[in-house]
Amino acid sequence: MDRTEADVVVVGAGLAGLAAARELVRAGREVIVLEARDRVGGRTLNHDIGDGKVVEVGGQWIGPTQDRLAELARELRVGTYSTYDEGENVIEFRRTLKRYRGAIPRINLAVLLDVGQAQARLDRMARQVPLEAPWEAPKAAEWDSQTLWSWMQRNVATSGARELLTIATEAVWAVEPADVSLLHFLFYTHSAGKFDNLVGTSGGAQQDRFEGGSQLLSIRLAEQLGERVRLSTPVRSIGHGDGGVEALAGELRVRARRAVVAIPPTLTSRIAYEPALPGHRDQLTQRIPQGTVIKCMALYERPFWRERGLTGQATSTRGPVKVTFDNSPPDGSPGVLLGFLEGRAARQLGLATPADRRAAVVDCFTRYFGAEAARPVDYVERAWAEEEWTRGCYGCYMPTGVWTSYGHALRAPVGPIHWAGAETATVWSGYMDGAVQSGLRAAAEVLEALS
Repeated sequence: MDRTEADVVVVGAGLAGLAAARELVRAGREVIVLEARDRVGGRTLNHDIGDGKVVEVGGQWIGPTQDRLAELARELRVGTYSTYDEGENVIEFRRTLKRYRGAIPRINLAVLLDVGQAQARLDRMARQVPLEAPWEAPKAAEWDSQTLWSWMQRNVATSGARELLTIATEAVWAVEPADVSLLHFLFYTHSAGKFDNLVGTSGGAQQDRFEGGSQLLSIRLAEQLGERVRLSTPVRSIGHGDGGVEALAGELRVRARRAVVAIPPTLTSRIAYEPALPGHRDQLTQRIPQGTVIKCMALYERPFWRERGLTGQATSTRGPVKVTFDNSPPDGSPGVLLGFLEGRAARQLGLATPADRRAAVVDCFTRYFGAEAARPVDYVERAWAEEEWTRGCYGCYMPTGVWTSYGHALRAPVGPIHWAGAETATVWSGYMDGAVQSGLRAAAEVLEALS
């Protein structure tokens, strides 16, 4: 048995865990980071496509107001560039294809007005949700007792508007509106500032990308931490008490004064704790699942859609790929179309063969962008529900009743154990910026406790 000691043991080498570890090291604390995977980066992952270029099969974007992530990128000398957004977008609305410029598609005016009034109401409601304590919102009990779908049925008049809001929900959480508590929707919206920030490209969360891929942030953080980061070391159990913690990972036993567990909340319950965690913490993690998404990319010799005046961005009420982007490298070669299978579509096609899934995705690209899209030179996908140490993306979501019954347990330390991860953030919850925020917050908690 290999035994070692530290001031703090960090479980998870994604952005949250690495940000926490670096902050603790800067404060002069001895830290060890234990990561189950054979790599760092968590839900960010670069995929090599040759010639020194990558595409990201995990989280990839940064947008305005994501200030912590932007500051980290500057410190690590990771540059950004704009998501391709020049030309016209495509919408497939009820089997009819149309092209349009800007954020507003050319479809039925009544549907657009209905979406606008619903979004304005949701933004107003969201501002009433306290980011530190959503369960204290004036109407928390009412909002947490219904799903977003229930609210849409009563407050969105047209079926077309409900279809578009469903696509937006799938794009943000990789679940259906019937899965998500209305209170959680409102908290998330407030966390990002407004709903447009969540779904927008220019001016929104999908505005920019990272040169060299988003995983490069974690790779460079890990390089700074050096041998403090241990890969392929899954933590199976954590003992805890007044004397600190003891993390057991195979043949490695780490004793520390504090622990930061920086993995998705639902996965924290797969670690054995001695003594067992309080019931309210375990009941919380029983109730917050991960979304379901398969990220799919087709590669072409060139981005032919740009020649036709298209951005590569498409929205479809038909699917199964309902949202697409131009995901080409900065120099535009090769051309890469990105499509998401989300929520129900991901659950269904996740059971299909890889060949059938590829055919379904490429068929969508062909409908949206023409016959050339039917002949990709390569195809890449990542089904995050199949990842042992992730079990879904983009993050967890709260069904009805969870925030008001168990929300107080999401960030509250249990003795010497502290919690980090994008889902525990109050600003840009669920995003890379939120992951960084959560790591810094957990590190501050630990330093206060140690002092």
